[in-house]
Amino acid sequence: MSHPDTWQRPPFISNPVLRWAVYLGVIVYVGWTLVTLPIDWGRVAEGLVRAQRIFGGAFPPSFERSGLLIDGFLESLKIAVLATAGGVLLSIPIAFMAARNIAPRPVFYLGRAIVIVARSFHPVIVAIIFVKAVGFGPFAGVLTLIVYSIGFVAKMLAERIEEIDFGQVEAMRAAGAPYFSTLAYAIFPQIMPRQIGLTIYQLDSNLRASAVVGIVGAGGIGATLANAFGRYDYDFALAITMVIVAAILLSEGVSGWIRKRL
Repeated sequence: MSHPDTWQRPPFISNPVLRWAVYLGVIVYVGWTLVTLPIDWGRVAEGLVRAQRIFGGAFPPSFERSGLLIDGFLESLKIAVLATAGGVLLSIPIAFMAARNIAPRPVFYLGRAIVIVARSFHPVIVAIIFVKAVGFGPFAGVLTLIVYSIGFVAKMLAERIEEIDFGQVEAMRAAGAPYFSTLAYAIFPQIMPRQIGLTIYQLDSNLRASAVVGIVGAGGIGATLANAFGRYDYDFALAITMVIVAAILLSEGVSGWIRKRL
């Protein structure tokens, strides 16, 4: 029996009939979706003309109102820092509640429920709720991003707690160490590198998200951008967009540099 000289990756689905049935089903579904969605192609064509007008009015970008731009960016930075600090501090106890290996079953279910609820809604939806509850401004943005931070950090940290070397915990318990001493000396040292990495990543993520939630009135540079579009100041809107992109690039570089040295 001869063997092939080159390796070929096996197909995603080994059964050819089933494989082509899946491919055909995907094609049919995509075609059916395009046909049944209520898309107004005439309006789409008009939108291309409007987009050309918007981009034509955006160049060159205008930095004349740089004071307003800087104030909006600094507000976004404050929102991101406060939300990250609050979200991470709340995420730590919630993560311990949501870790199956150290939390009693009722506490585990409560912790998982909090994480699931925090992850269930897009930050824009949460921002709309908080804007309605506490009014327009950065406070709504901070509350929104705290919820957003809990949904990510608590979940990832709980999974890290479930992966720890439990022998250290059992050794501390066998020595008669109290609960909080066990947490401090057997669990925290094992999860601290992940916690620092998650905090840096979440700060970076919150800085991006603060620009989005600001569009619905939760403060920050997103609100400045929404106002610029509302006044048809497309050149100023482009300047704001450029500052957002530059800030995200800088944040990515700094966070990457810090992660490499952890």
